[in-house]
Amino acid sequence: MKKNNVYYMMMKKEKRKIVFLQFLVLICFILIWELCSRFKIIDEFLFSSPLSIGKLLIQYLMNNELFRHLGISVLETIIGLVLGTTIGLLIAVALWWYPLLAKVLDPFLVVLNALPKTALAPILIIWAGTGIEGIVVVAMSISLVLTIITAYLDFIQVEDEKLRMLKSFKATKWQILTKLILPSNYPNIISIVKINIGLTWVGVIVGEFLVSRAGIGYLIVYGSQVFKMDLVMMGVIILAIVAFLMYEMVNILENRFKKRRGITNK
Repeated sequence: MKKNNVYYMMMKKEKRKIVFLQFLVLICFILIWELCSRFKIIDEFLFSSPLSIGKLLIQYLMNNELFRHLGISVLETIIGLVLGTTIGLLIAVALWWYPLLAKVLDPFLVVLNALPKTALAPILIIWAGTGIEGIVVVAMSISLVLTIITAYLDFIQVEDEKLRMLKSFKATKWQILTKLILPSNYPNIISIVKINIGLTWVGVIVGEFLVSRAGIGYLIVYGSQVFKMDLVMMGVIILAIVAFLMYEMVNILENRFKKRRGITNK
């Protein structure tokens, strides 16, 4: 017990040390950026400065414009993330269930995965519409194929011994899926969700670049069009913060899941 307590205390201390160093790196970066801008080492017109971005951020917070744009982008991202991940997992299950279907669709999935989805965004928006539905389709399309391929490969790589044991007990395919395939792949599914957060944000921003009149992507593209780099950098920073928070929320859910199953990080 004492050894375990010492170990956990050391782990907590190590985590606090890492967080402190991360904040230190961030603060140093911001200070260097501001000083370089103040002393004309970099062109403030092109790179802006933390102080200018902070003033603009306060202005957008005061008039509630930021919450309107952020709310639209977050909504589009959540819808795209849920749809892309859910549909991708369902298709992956179907491929596992029907091996012949997987063999038939394999080359098509490879081709779809190789296609640059962002380049196809204008076509997808024309097909789906120029509103929120078009942006959601673009966001969903970027993560969909990767989810299918990754999840399917995870499903077929489950330990053969466990699979043969269930088959020896005359388990049905549904029982194998629900008792072995999905439970053993929960960590992999969570990893897919983490990857899809970034991919979905890429789709949302690309869609907003093309057709939206609101959202974080709209702020970035509008700022670049009028050469207002404060606005561009503010949009990029907000995008990074929100994506990080979504990622951390998934991390929290993952840690709770591990605790329930008695899994600890070493």
